[in-house]
Amino acid sequence: MADLPSMELPMGPPGMDEPMPPGACGPAGPSALQLDWSAHDAYGQGDAYAAVPGRGEGFGKAASLCIGSRQCQKARGDAGDKGLMCPSFRITQDDLHSTRGRAAALREALDGELAPGGTAGLAAAATSPLWDAAAAQRLDAAMELCVACKGCKRECPNGVDMAALRAETLAQRWHRQRPPWRTRFFAALPLHLPRLRPLRSLLVWRDRLPWVARLGERLTGIAAARSLPRLAARPFLDRPTPTPLPQAGPAREVVLLVDCFANHLDPEVAEAAVVVLQAAGLRVHLLRAADGGALCCGRTAFSAGLVDEARAHAGRLLQALEPHLDAGRAVIGLEPSCLTMLRDEVHLLRLPPGSVKKLERQVFLMEEFLVREHDARRLALPWRALERTVHVHGHCHQKAFGTLKAMRKLLGLVPGLQVQWIESSCCGMAGSFGYEAEHHAASMRMGELALLPAVRAAAPDDLILASGTSCRHQIRDGAGREAVHLALLLRAALSPSPSLPDGPAVAPAAVSP
Repeated sequence: MADLPSMELPMGPPGMDEPMPPGACGPAGPSALQLDWSAHDAYGQGDAYAAVPGRGEGFGKAASLCIGSRQCQKARGDAGDKGLMCPSFRITQDDLHSTRGRAAALREALDGELAPGGTAGLAAAATSPLWDAAAAQRLDAAMELCVACKGCKRECPNGVDMAALRAETLAQRWHRQRPPWRTRFFAALPLHLPRLRPLRSLLVWRDRLPWVARLGERLTGIAAARSLPRLAARPFLDRPTPTPLPQAGPAREVVLLVDCFANHLDPEVAEAAVVVLQAAGLRVHLLRAADGGALCCGRTAFSAGLVDEARAHAGRLLQALEPHLDAGRAVIGLEPSCLTMLRDEVHLLRLPPGSVKKLERQVFLMEEFLVREHDARRLALPWRALERTVHVHGHCHQKAFGTLKAMRKLLGLVPGLQVQWIESSCCGMAGSFGYEAEHHAASMRMGELALLPAVRAAAPDDLILASGTSCRHQIRDGAGREAVHLALLLRAALSPSPSLPDGPAVAPAAVSP
């Protein structure tokens, strides 16, 4: 596989949002599609009723998958409405903030219907940007509250992938103007986390002193009411490599993908995963870059619409995984959004298709892999009774890709464990969305639809399980409870003296009304 350059985003003063010269972000110019939409090229062919826009090629055809069924517009927006779609519509009841409304806005923009003069001169616009300033403003409004939950990809009758459409829309915006400082910061968060470690003690005071948080909000746009992530004193991958357990025979080998969040924020999650996988008789390889640099799937950059950076990250990770993929080893992930990046969005990044296909076949969430081993009668974990009740919140991408079935089956193997499933949409945190000052209130309203009330209603000694880093942060801030990752619960079920949090561990963060 050809070498891909390592990537580092620049930092600059907040509010930097000046226009850029056409074509400054890439060799193909601002009208070029940034993602690979070729899978949709044949959509609408021969269909006289397909409302395919005149511009945008596969991108426009992907937006045209929406047929206006309005399955994304749940009327009640509470736990009585099952499914994910559409978190932003649930809190606004506004058509524009639904999958249908966003898809319609995209089609209108690509058809020139939002521009002065309607569709006149459409044929002459082939070398122009995909849409003009008037259309860009409408699309900015439509995409503002999209949290990229991917619920529409699973629940929409036609499988509209608004998360991917949003990423392309943002990428087109960044061809016309420089991304703001905050966008670039969150997109490059995996690179910044190790740099922030020396400031770990100072960052604690930001959460303890309201005036510091308010000042930080004015300077950076990060909500004062939102707590900051807790950096670990030492990243997991900087610690000594765990000693393999002795095995009776040749051990099967797997690769544990320790994502940026488990490495820098929750090393105990990666530690627990190693314990569980070794107890299952597996030899665990920890993925590290040959040059010692950071490895990232590209999720944060992709969600920000910084496609080149996402491609560089994902390509570098793919290079590091190549020997393991060639050896047939399963790649096991812990963070749902990182795992789905490698299973889904990586196909849009124009990386070597053979390597991408191989990765897709060999990448699993830990629960998926363990259930596969169980079904093949290769799993013999020494379970101990865990007489607890656990309330499970599924990450949006677990729901969108159907991986909660594996978690349900795996939790059913733990003796004594009583499992209650929280019927909820998106938690509302959605990566950087819940940190953004202008979106913090919307983030909390999404959480208050079902998740946060359900957590507060749980008995004090019940466990809360959430495998998503953002989900656990939202639960901590909004309900004052410490949720645990699946790996920690499984380790406790294998331990003679399980250690798991009991009851409220923190006070809920102040939230805006």
